[in-house]
Amino acid sequence: MTESTRPPASTVGQALGRIPSGLFILTVTHNGRSTGMLASWVMQAGFDPPMVTVAVALPRYVGDWISAAGGFTLNQIPAGGKALIRHFGRGFAADVPAFVGLRLRDECAAGPVLADAVAYLDAEVAGVLAGGDHRIVLGRVVAGAVFSADAEPMVHLRQNGMHY
Repeated sequence: MTESTRPPASTVGQALGRIPSGLFILTVTHNGRSTGMLASWVMQAGFDPPMVTVAVALPRYVGDWISAAGGFTLNQIPAGGKALIRHFGRGFAADVPAFVGLRLRDECAAGPVLADAVAYLDAEVAGVLAGGDHRIVLGRVVAGAVFSADAEPMVHLRQNGMHY
């Protein structure tokens, strides 16, 4: 359904849409294959140990790969990083290479680290919670780095918090 054919946002949908979120490319490597997806429902969930949560839609195979691999990587998109959003926005089938045409870094991570990321976090799965139409993955952060301290991360608001 396109934005123009979607019903108007309810007051709840409008309020949910006002919750700001960062935009990330979540990557994972499983059985020698790597993939990535656009993720906006990411938040810090603890200090000691450092923890993050990420929501992955139930039908997405990426959630199965994360559970099987036991980890994932979050690549923070810089403000103005629309090329990364376009590249990962629609997702990839499990057998389609997701990183063609992108530059990657050599960091040891659970998934590829994008050269154009502002920063990355590498996380081990600490738990998974069923969350309606999404699974919520709790990750213990085990590595990370800021690549561009002066770059602003991309922040996202929705007009309607009831769909992407």
